[in-house]
Amino acid sequence: MNIPNALTMCRIVMIPVLVLVFYWQFPKNHLVAAGIFALAAVTDWFDGYLARRLGQMTKFGAFLDPVADKLMVAVALVLLVERHDTILFTLAACVIIGREIVISALREWMAELGKRTSVAVSYVGKIKTTFQMLAIIGLLAIDPVRDESWLLVLSYFLLYTAAVLTLWSMFIYLRAAWVVIREE
Repeated sequence: MNIPNALTMCRIVMIPVLVLVFYWQFPKNHLVAAGIFALAAVTDWFDGYLARRLGQMTKFGAFLDPVADKLMVAVALVLLVERHDTILFTLAACVIIGREIVISALREWMAELGKRTSVAVSYVGKIKTTFQMLAIIGLLAIDPVRDESWLLVLSYFLLYTAAVLTLWSMFIYLRAAWVVIREE
């Protein structure tokens, strides 16, 4: 166990804490939930940085980091679908979660074939992740019933943009893997 892997494990431990804070009604629980998610988002960036910087990249870390990231995002989106119960919001959440499942399966399959580098993280995927994280932080921080703020509008915009980028990045990954898919 090294520092980057410990940070990744902490992100997984934060998931039930996020759920508890989300539902536990106390003053400013929305802001605390947003803070927990923001901390998780920072550790997602920081653990990768530290792994590269300290030369502590491991196969376990390479496996666990995207799992922790996807779990945190999926749980947060499921929580938010309850609070923002519109068809457009639910569709955006389904697109984001569905894409994560498809691309994770694609990467695993490509890795079994020894061609994982064909579906490495793309620049569009990194932008999508940034928009998605910022949107979720904003959406967790506010109550849509009580707060009609610019942050709510911005967060919706970021989430819907992330959903579009999600589809675009999925297309990029599938196109990169298409030669192998066609052979199989």
